[in-house]
Amino acid sequence: MQFKDIVGQEVLANRLTEIIDSGRVSHAQMFLGPTSSGSLALAVAYAQYLNCENRQHYPEGSPLRADSCGQCPSCRKYAELMHTDLHLVFPSATTATVTSKPCSEDFQEEFRQFMADTRQRGTEDEWYAALGFDNKQGMIRERDADNIVRTLGLKAYEGGYKVLIVWMAERMNLDCANKLLKTLEEPAEKTLLLLVAESRDRMLQTILSRVQQTVVPDLGADLTPERRAAMAEMFVSWMRLLFKLNMQQLSGWVDQTASLGREQQKQFLLYAQESLRACFLQTAAGYRMEDELVFGDEKFDISFPAMITPNNVEQMMKAMNDALYALERNANSKITFMQLSFTLSKMIKNR
Repeated sequence: MQFKDIVGQEVLANRLTEIIDSGRVSHAQMFLGPTSSGSLALAVAYAQYLNCENRQHYPEGSPLRADSCGQCPSCRKYAELMHTDLHLVFPSATTATVTSKPCSEDFQEEFRQFMADTRQRGTEDEWYAALGFDNKQGMIRERDADNIVRTLGLKAYEGGYKVLIVWMAERMNLDCANKLLKTLEEPAEKTLLLLVAESRDRMLQTILSRVQQTVVPDLGADLTPERRAAMAEMFVSWMRLLFKLNMQQLSGWVDQTASLGREQQKQFLLYAQESLRACFLQTAAGYRMEDELVFGDEKFDISFPAMITPNNVEQMMKAMNDALYALERNANSKITFMQLSFTLSKMIKNR
């Protein structure tokens, strides 16, 4: 999987490739987002880029700053999910052929086929249906943890990074999670553990405290035309207030936004990220996404995209990711949106 194959996540992909290029790879990370966001595909693309033998870097202004080559031996093996240093862990349950103590090792071939069939965007329910789990709840168990510890204790076969991807990491039971704590704290050299999860609330705090968390925005969220129009109006008002920084009016906007439900607040921030991405594509690459760049205000539609440039887009997206994380942790929404507004105001003027 290459980053170019993951539509809509260019800004996050650029941040991930920059982290690898700068040598700041954290040994334990979590990609947090629904399957529709491409979180699993991003994890695979990240691992593929990390081990690519001929990374490609593109000219300034391109939607992607870099990507794996897709042609070297490592990339070809990743494309088939058959790299000897890539290990996959996922929920499992008993079936007609695996009648006791199931674990990921029992279903490797089936899971690789599932990932190929769904372009690495398959849901947990679709995985269970594919295996015929008969309404059983899949789990990641102690036996999986034993295999993880043993596997990551070995040297990489091909000299690069050993990568372990745990899909639906919130399905780890207590025994499994506890067995992984030492591995998360003291990993072997050149080892990367990537947890992919949909719900932070279902993860143990002992795990969360040991991983670097990245929120993957769900750019495929299904918004009705009416809801999209309402968010567009909110977004236009917000961006204008950030440019003028009229504190009285900004405080009123923050109060109004804070009165919304927490899920609506999160959905609005995801919409805002989607809008910034579309503006950046137009500014940097001349690629106009018509449906996404019509905010209902002709003057704003024409002038605002130029405010989003390579100098500020990644920082703005990161600031919104941080705000999303704060909201999911039940932070005070007024404080969160006011702090975010101050941060974005500086960035939008520093284009």
